[in-house]
Amino acid sequence: MADIDSNISSATSEPSASDASTSPQHFAPKPKGSKPAVSTSSTTLANKKVPIYLKIFAALCFLDGALSLPALILFYGLIILALYTGVDGVTIGTDITLTITVALVGAVLELVTSIVLIIFGRKLWKSERRHAARWANVLAVLTVGQILVQIMLGGFNVQLVRPGIQLVILIVISTTVDPTLHQEREFQRHLQDYIDREAAEEGMLGRDLSGEGYIKLNFFNLFWVFFVCCILGLILEVIYHMAVVDPGVYQDRAGMLYGPFSPIYGFGAVLLTIALNRFYDKNFLLIFVVSAVIGGTFEAAVSWWMQTSFGAIAWSYPFELMPGVPDPVAILYAGRTSLPFACMWGALGVVWIKICLPRLLSLINLIPWKMRYSLTTITAALMILNGCLTLGALDCWFSRESGLAPTSPVEQFFADHYDNEYMANRFQSMTIHPDTTSRVENHATSA
Repeated sequence: MADIDSNISSATSEPSASDASTSPQHFAPKPKGSKPAVSTSSTTLANKKVPIYLKIFAALCFLDGALSLPALILFYGLIILALYTGVDGVTIGTDITLTITVALVGAVLELVTSIVLIIFGRKLWKSERRHAARWANVLAVLTVGQILVQIMLGGFNVQLVRPGIQLVILIVISTTVDPTLHQEREFQRHLQDYIDREAAEEGMLGRDLSGEGYIKLNFFNLFWVFFVCCILGLILEVIYHMAVVDPGVYQDRAGMLYGPFSPIYGFGAVLLTIALNRFYDKNFLLIFVVSAVIGGTFEAAVSWWMQTSFGAIAWSYPFELMPGVPDPVAILYAGRTSLPFACMWGALGVVWIKICLPRLLSLINLIPWKMRYSLTTITAALMILNGCLTLGALDCWFSRESGLAPTSPVEQFFADHYDNEYMANRFQSMTIHPDTTSRVENHATSA
């Protein structure tokens, strides 16, 4: 450990004149044939028994999975048998509704989660820290999937509390359970700070120094890509609406409760940045095609999830390119995207990766060094809060449009501060259609 500590101290110190010629390649990984030295203390930490409270959590996870798995298999097996044999008039016929489809996806997630809970609980109980950390990451992804399905079936309700708490615990465990991983992250953080300072001096801050891509795909860069493009995308959409859709008429196209933000463009820009990072020096046609496919599919997926979860329809494209000429993309995606807009995503991808991204990176690097991470943390927290308020307001708007009165202080808060008139004025391009969702309570009400 003494070697690691000395490397950290040298990495965190300010670069001296003699270090000016040191390049980031100095920190390149060792050749594949070489074996890195592993200190005795690191091995001891990796094999150290987990504390009693983690043992208890491991036992609970194992029991949860072990008890849930056979019960789920039996329950769904009986349902399949009843559907197959038509017992007691139970039949699904040919009407595979959206609610049933989403419920089936949720059932598969529950089964897989039960299996992973057993594996994770066993690894954590046996103090196999590194394996436990990896399975915690898998469980976190499955938990996010379960949360999305529950929102699509029941909106925001108390049933989300349990998976929400579980997600927080899993994230904490995945980052802290393995002390050797923690030490590695600390060392890499100090080392990265030193490399970033060198890169700043050479005008390469934020660039992918390995040469495999243009931009370094870290949280700092991607968050500011998201933030800036939320604003730029909204400006472009407002201009397009005033110039093409309804000439001379201004319409607020914002996608969040507060601020000039349209998150679909922010997330779209992040997705394109990640997908096109390796193609920044490739030909325009390849970038165009990749951007068109990814952008169009992403737009359709967001539209589908918003409608399925909240009955929200913010855009819909005609099934014709021009009178008498069908649009195959619009037909394939049920009007959630179209060929012209897929091509627009393609063009935006080319302009983005070839022209805008380098300039945006220069703009990001203007943030003072001492404010880089504190400003990013505060801004990210405010954007997350804004997003949660937006989703909550949409959920309550859906409930009111479905004829459901507020039943909790939270719903009453949204009804008082973000009523139907406010929401319709804020989201001027959006309408709510409760009958198009997969929400269980909506179908129960309509029945």
